[in-house]
Amino acid sequence: MPTAQSDTAFTHFLREFWLALGGQTRYLDHLQITGEGALASAFPVTDFATAAIAVAQLAVGELIDQAHSISPAITVDRRLASFWFATSLQPQGWSLPAQWDAVAGDYRAADGWIRLHTNAPHHRQAALAVVKTAPERDAVSQAVLRWRASELESAVVAHQGCAAEMRSATAWREHPQGRAVELEPLLHRTDAPVGPASAGKGSPASSRTRPEWIVPRERPLHGIRVLDLTRILAGPVATRFLAGFGADVLRIDPPGWDEPGTVPEVVLGKRCARLDLRKPADRAVLEGLISEADVMIHGYRADALARLGLGAERRRALNPGLVDVSLSAYGWSGPWRERRGFDSLVQMSCGIADAGRVAAGSDRPVPLPVQALDHATGYLMAAAAVRGLTERRINGQGVQIQASLARTALSLMSFTPIETQPAALLPLNSSDYSDVIERTVWGPALRLKPAGQIDGTPMHWDLPASALGSVDAKWL
Repeated sequence: MPTAQSDTAFTHFLREFWLALGGQTRYLDHLQITGEGALASAFPVTDFATAAIAVAQLAVGELIDQAHSISPAITVDRRLASFWFATSLQPQGWSLPAQWDAVAGDYRAADGWIRLHTNAPHHRQAALAVVKTAPERDAVSQAVLRWRASELESAVVAHQGCAAEMRSATAWREHPQGRAVELEPLLHRTDAPVGPASAGKGSPASSRTRPEWIVPRERPLHGIRVLDLTRILAGPVATRFLAGFGADVLRIDPPGWDEPGTVPEVVLGKRCARLDLRKPADRAVLEGLISEADVMIHGYRADALARLGLGAERRRALNPGLVDVSLSAYGWSGPWRERRGFDSLVQMSCGIADAGRVAAGSDRPVPLPVQALDHATGYLMAAAAVRGLTERRINGQGVQIQASLARTALSLMSFTPIETQPAALLPLNSSDYSDVIERTVWGPALRLKPAGQIDGTPMHWDLPASALGSVDAKWL
């Protein structure tokens, strides 16, 4: 069983997440937690992971109860939850590419530390244009030493790149963006009143907004259309979860985009297409997809869809019953609301990496052992989407929900750093993986068993991981 401290942390996170989702506390009585051990960290990451996966499972259980008047028992394994926050895939006879570009990482500046995120070619070009050196780590290290961390951060961001100075939690609380995020809810919700059905007679979107939508007990999201406009990593985690309960997930990427180190991990159960949204014809295709979707999950920066003519009001006009879930890195208000960001950068900005440094007695940043902000936010987004569908069955209304990595970080940081490390997790073994080989497009692979189990509703994926852009941009 979890230790007293970890049980307290888990209970804290579980209640915070579930109440932020608007869930009824009576459903918490149907949840059981199993497994032992925890990820080594200054923060209770395993409890955070377990709570995030648990609320997503609870949301599905609530949907089943609303449709069938049966509140199923739910079990979450904290050990498997920890490993799902790292990687669920074990290639057989092939290897995943490195997750990080050679330049990406933490660098000592003249007055502290800074992280450069250079996995995308245009982000690497932006960073190198500022430091004016070759794309070699040693050369970049020497160049960064000549900069103050805050000045280099500002210069890289001004060049449309991604960087984050390491700040303490105190410095982040005093920063204008930190103050803005602290005032935001964990999940910001806006109800969207439904007008006339936007889709044609008999189309999936128009029929699914009615309360008589049938929820199969074994595959409760069967027939639900999920439009996935997300990339690394929270959004894809959310849509992977929805696919595990039968949703038809269609992921859209721009031409030429790839994430070789993460795509096999996160596209499980999805169909993947490409659209160039700079082209009017492709934007028209996307509008058609939105009009017939049940759920749209997107991780574009706050202003990006609006600049394409697809802001929140336009999406609502296209599909009044849409469950619209969006993600930002640094929050939805404040001076950084449109800033590019990733989990590792937010950890540097908000004080997590510095707290890890202090706890470890190190002279350099010590991040979380996994990208827990991404994964936890992904499961919260998935839970929000399912709860939105549940409510839509009752009242016919769409809803808009916003999450951010920076606000999720505040939730994790609400628990003081751990002084005594809990017992380590037992290593994975063959019994932790599914008995069925996943035939990905890259080769065979083993996939971890789901960390959550709903009685009578097995979680499984109908499609193996496939390449980006491998299907046409249309619904089944």
